[in-house]
Amino acid sequence: MATTKSNPLIMLTIAIFITHSTTTTTTKANSNNLHQEKQSHLHFYLHDIVSSPNPTAIRVAAANTTNKSPTTFGAVAILDDPLTEGPDAHSRLIGRAQGSYMFASKEEVGLLMVVNLVFFESGGGGGGGGSVTVVGRNAVKEGVREMAVVGGSGAYRFARGYVLVSTYSLDAITGDTVDEFDVYVEHR
Repeated sequence: MATTKSNPLIMLTIAIFITHSTTTTTTKANSNNLHQEKQSHLHFYLHDIVSSPNPTAIRVAAANTTNKSPTTFGAVAILDDPLTEGPDAHSRLIGRAQGSYMFASKEEVGLLMVVNLVFFESGGGGGGGGSVTVVGRNAVKEGVREMAVVGGSGAYRFARGYVLVSTYSLDAITGDTVDEFDVYVEHR
């Protein structure tokens, strides 16, 4: 019977490979039970003010055809809108909506919204501070619009869910709008 001499370099490589394989293939036992999921329903009003000397939403870009478009197609606005407990602008401030909306439809007033709903300490009826990130289509003339919750931070970490938005009031002369928001979110 022939004997073979072991190569120390090969044995070391095999030992490292086995150790590495064992380390990288371990499973996270009970990882789903580390954090209990919470469900929150947040209800508030967003005030989009475009007409005052101190607007909360401003147009920052537009196509050269935007002003001729009946749907304002091509305009982009940045917003930092107040979120309040009630529809009155003087009701308790609970947070800010910060982000942008783009007029993205030629056929109707349809916005693409990308916005962080940033809540103060006792924000939106939920826990202490945090934010919820919302992305979606907002067809302004529809009664109720739905957008997706795609993330969150703080009290709403790992957020996912949806938002129902309806127009509470619209001033046809100034363009100022108050929207009612119902946010249904699961988070950690």
